[in-house]
Amino acid sequence: MPSLPLPSESSASSSTTARHPVDQRPPALQLIAGGVQHVAAMYAGVVAPPLIIGAAVGLGPGQLSLLISASLFTAGLATLLQTLGCWRFGARLPLVNGVTFATVAPVLAIVSQHGPQDALGVVYGATLLGGALVVLAAPFFARLTRFFPPLVTGTVITLIGVSLLPVAVRWISEQRDGVSPRGLLLASVTLLAVLAFNRFLSGFWSRIALLLGLVVGTLVAWPLGAVDTSTLAEAPAFGIATPFHFGVPTFEVAAVVSMAIVMLVVMAESTADMLALGEIVGRPTTGRVLGDGLRADGLATAVSTVFGGFACTAFAQNVGLVALTRMVSRYVVAASGAIMVLLGMFPVTGGIVALVPQPVLGGAGLVLFGSVAVSGVRTLARASFARPANTAIVAAALGIGLVPIAAPEFYEHFPSAVQTVMDSGISAGCIAAVLLNLIFGERTRKGVTGPEEVAKEPAVAG
Repeated sequence: MPSLPLPSESSASSSTTARHPVDQRPPALQLIAGGVQHVAAMYAGVVAPPLIIGAAVGLGPGQLSLLISASLFTAGLATLLQTLGCWRFGARLPLVNGVTFATVAPVLAIVSQHGPQDALGVVYGATLLGGALVVLAAPFFARLTRFFPPLVTGTVITLIGVSLLPVAVRWISEQRDGVSPRGLLLASVTLLAVLAFNRFLSGFWSRIALLLGLVVGTLVAWPLGAVDTSTLAEAPAFGIATPFHFGVPTFEVAAVVSMAIVMLVVMAESTADMLALGEIVGRPTTGRVLGDGLRADGLATAVSTVFGGFACTAFAQNVGLVALTRMVSRYVVAASGAIMVLLGMFPVTGGIVALVPQPVLGGAGLVLFGSVAVSGVRTLARASFARPANTAIVAAALGIGLVPIAAPEFYEHFPSAVQTVMDSGISAGCIAAVLLNLIFGERTRKGVTGPEEVAKEPAVAG
């Protein structure tokens, strides 16, 4: 989809500065509906890591519910910080933050080394220092934007979308080896509903096509016995973990080093997501915006350890939702952050969101994640492919990024540090695209300063 144009100065009143669509506040109904839509799109991704970690450390149902609530609560705080901003913290973009799956592997390794009883304290200590590292490294990492011309940015955005598609497929199959007829039916109904609503509705209703599709899919699933209401029935009305409920942070060198490596990967993925979002909403992701966004990631990660949460990062699936719905206001995403805070404080409300069956999420996810890949293709269209080398760079970077998607065990015999970086198709493809462009790309000013030239565009007051 094309980037949204900046509003002209003539459209603003003489006493106010023209506002970019990102900074405009929609009516209350659109805020709430858009916020719920974002939460529905990312809910499964937020609760999956605490479910895995909680099971690994042997938490009972009550404690596991608190751990999930803590993750939702801290994800909401992180999203509010990222969208609304505070001083130099927050990209002030429609960017949803939540628990990153990248830290699950090192956390499970810590559990195996230290045992279930002491593991969470070590995990929170490593996560706390990892968050501090991100805050300190953010201004230096932000200077790397000059290495992300459209050739690189488009490749990375495309990889984000493609790497998320297997998640949608696993949702459709309900994490099994094969899909059931019921799962295929529900995914198909939801997919067709989203496409139909997006095509035949207009205005506000077309922007919440995904939410309407999820509702239709869930209603169809109910009489088929695919809606599990036990989560809603067993969820407590109110519950939030007190500070350091799951353990006081303790610091162990090996765990800290492992988490630091993972946080560098998380920074690379967040950078890619912010660059993608900047392209979609038509607001350049300058070095300052990127640095402020990464600082928010780091601060949110550090603070999350107090309440029992885990490392926070940008959620690519919500970037796809912005591309699909064109609801680019950061206040819509801020509303989703407020909703997540409430879900964390009142688990029974989270049970309502959890009613959506996985095949229904998968059907919507096909459009959602595919929208990210389409945005990447549109960005690549701005790069020059008259030079055969540019075609080869993109082809090689995409190929390298798709390796862990096509063959998840490809790097299993490599050192753990290499696996941490290369097992993520996004980070592997990002590194490959940057290095290949530096080695084989154009040396002219035009070939290496695309993002910097974009960054010189006049800023719009928010």
